[in-house]
Amino acid sequence: MAIYRFRVTFEDYEDVYREIDMPSKSTFLDLHEEIHKSTGYAAEASSSFYVSNDQWKKGTEIAFKPTQRKKEAEVLLMENIRLSKFIDDPHQKFYYIYNFDRPYDFQVELIKILKEEAGKEYPALFKTIGQVPKTMTAANFPVSGAEDDDEDYVEEDDTQYGVDDDDELDGFGSDGDDEDEENGEEGESSNGYEDEY
Repeated sequence: MAIYRFRVTFEDYEDVYREIDMPSKSTFLDLHEEIHKSTGYAAEASSSFYVSNDQWKKGTEIAFKPTQRKKEAEVLLMENIRLSKFIDDPHQKFYYIYNFDRPYDFQVELIKILKEEAGKEYPALFKTIGQVPKTMTAANFPVSGAEDDDEDYVEEDDTQYGVDDDDELDGFGSDGDDEDEENGEEGESSNGYEDEY
């Protein structure tokens, strides 16, 4: 049986990558799970591989936990597709988006095709370079709280902008009226200033 060695690189952190040996009969779901065993990220998040060309242009999508729209479009499912089905090139590339709620992009490239070693268990992590970004694991926790905070923040902004805009319009749009209002509210002190000037 052939063994595919994939290099999985964090798109925004090129000095951080993992090399994983996968049996050719493995599914894309197996690769998805192995990637997250090596990163420590939760494998349950909705994600997709895209068959890619040398410029990492996304082609056919192979999804895990797809949306209803994707299901209706009959997207390929990771658990049903073997890696060998889309290995057409000795340096085949797959663009991989992990966790569509908080997307993280990876570049997955086949770097070597090996023969199975007797007595070795597969899949196997071959090489680990660099530490994965810690922010990704934390990003899943404050999602609902962050959204609530953002909504409150926006509402407060709308109120503040409304008040500020009115004040500015009164101040800039009608100088005479503004002075009259100030004179009326402040009484003698305003008249005192005007008398001085």
